[in-house]
Amino acid sequence: MHVRSFQLSDYRPVTQLLQTVLSEICYDETMEAFGRQLSWDSELVLVATVDNVIAGIIIGTIDRNRGYYYRIAVHPDHRRKGIGKLLITSLKQRFEQRNVSRILITADEHNEPILSLYEEMGYATQDFFRAFRQLSIVNG
Repeated sequence: MHVRSFQLSDYRPVTQLLQTVLSEICYDETMEAFGRQLSWDSELVLVATVDNVIAGIIIGTIDRNRGYYYRIAVHPDHRRKGIGKLLITSLKQRFEQRNVSRILITADEHNEPILSLYEEMGYATQDFFRAFRQLSIVNG
């Protein structure tokens, strides 16, 4: 298992993964934010590979000096193998390298089922960002 920055050649397998894992509405919202984040700072989009096949992705962003875990997706065939935790840890390191003031988890209706994973990793309810205003990658 290996985590690295997103590369242009990953686009098709990543979109296929997102289509497999996310609902149609979530996919549409995620693809818009994904494109915006890639144009702003692709170093905050990470993929996890297993035997050179993309098994997971995490999309992060920095907005007003705060790091946000926006969306994480792991292929069903690769769940419960530590990929999600590795992606979260790897993105946290990137946030820390950039000296963000705080790290938050975007807690929208699509992320609710995985908030327990973040809690398991030491994040608390006050770390969940339930948006009164949308992140820049969501609303442009």
